[in-house]
Amino acid sequence: MPMLKQMYTNLGVARAIIIGFLLTLVVLAAVYDLDLAELASSSLVRTGMNGVLVLAMLPGIVSGIGPNFGLPLGVICGLLGSLLSIEFDLTGFPALVVSMLASIPLAVATGAIYGWLLNRVKGSEMMIATYVGFSVVSLMNLGWTLLPFRSPEMKWPIGRGLRVTISLAERYEKVLDKLWAFEIGGLRVPTGLLLAFAVACLAIWLFLRSKTGLAMKAVGDSKQFALASGLNVDKNRMLGTILSTVLGAIGIVVFHQSYGFIQIYEAPMWMGFTAVAAILIGGATVRKANITHVILGCFLFQSLLVISLPVANRIINVGGVAEVARIIVSNGIILYALTQVGGAD
Repeated sequence: MPMLKQMYTNLGVARAIIIGFLLTLVVLAAVYDLDLAELASSSLVRTGMNGVLVLAMLPGIVSGIGPNFGLPLGVICGLLGSLLSIEFDLTGFPALVVSMLASIPLAVATGAIYGWLLNRVKGSEMMIATYVGFSVVSLMNLGWTLLPFRSPEMKWPIGRGLRVTISLAERYEKVLDKLWAFEIGGLRVPTGLLLAFAVACLAIWLFLRSKTGLAMKAVGDSKQFALASGLNVDKNRMLGTILSTVLGAIGIVVFHQSYGFIQIYEAPMWMGFTAVAAILIGGATVRKANITHVILGCFLFQSLLVISLPVANRIINVGGVAEVARIIVSNGIILYALTQVGGAD
C-alpha cells in the first residue's frame, strides 16, 4: 500500500485519472473482443511517429520560453526538406536522411529569427508563438503555390502549385517502421521507429547534462540567478528555441515516413497544440519538463486515441461515430492539457 500511495503521489491526480481511463478502455476492448495486439501495435507506431514532435517541446520549456506553440515553423522546414528529397528523386534511407539534413539548416535559421522575436516579447511567448505559427502556415499556403518544384509527384497536373497530399509509397514510406521490426504474439514492434525516438531522447538527455545544457536549464529555472551567474539569458533562450525548431523539422520527417504521405497547406496548423498537450499530460508544466514527461505523455495521448475509437464504435453502433469520438477524445485531452498552462498540476 505505501508503494501504491507513493506511485499515486508521483503521478498526480490528473495522470492517475488518465491512466485509469486508459486501463478502462483496455478492459472494454477485451470485453468487446477487439484485437488487443493490433491496438497495442498501433499505439507503439503512433508513439514512435509522434515522439520527436513531442520531444521538441522540451528545449523550449527547459530554456524558459515555455511550450512551443510555434512548432509549425519547424514542421514547415521539415516539409521543405522532404520535398527537396523528392525533387532530387531520392528513395529509401538516402531520401530520409537528405530530408532531415536539408531541413536542419532551414530550421536553425528559422529558429534563430523566431528566438530573437520571443526574446523581445518576454512574458507573452505562448501567445506570440501561437500567432506566429498560425501566420506562417497561412503565408505558406501561398508559398506552396509559388515554389519552383518540378517533380510531377508533387505538382498538380493542371495549373500551378503543389498537391495537398503527396504519397511517399515509392520514396521512403515506413523505412524506419520496417527496420529490424519483429512480431511476437501478434504484437508488431516497429524497432527502427522506436529506436529513432529513443536516440533522439538520449541525445537531448545528454545535451541537457552538458555544460551548455545546464546553462540553458539555469536560465529557464531562474533568470535572476542566471544573470547573477554571468549567463547570457537571451542567448540561451534562443538556443532552446533553435533546438525546438530543429526537432520539429526532424520530427515531421519521422512522422511522414510512418504515415506514408506528406501533407502541406493547413496540415501543420494544429501540430503544436497536440504536442503541447502530450507533454503536459505526461506531467510537465510550462516551467518544468524532462524526458520521462515526453515519453509518458506521448504514449498516453496516442494510446487513448488508438483505443477509444474502436471501443466507441462498438458501444455506439451509429455511422460516423469514430470521427465524432476522435474529435471528442483528442480535443478533450488537448483542452485538459491547456488548462494546465496556467500553473503546475
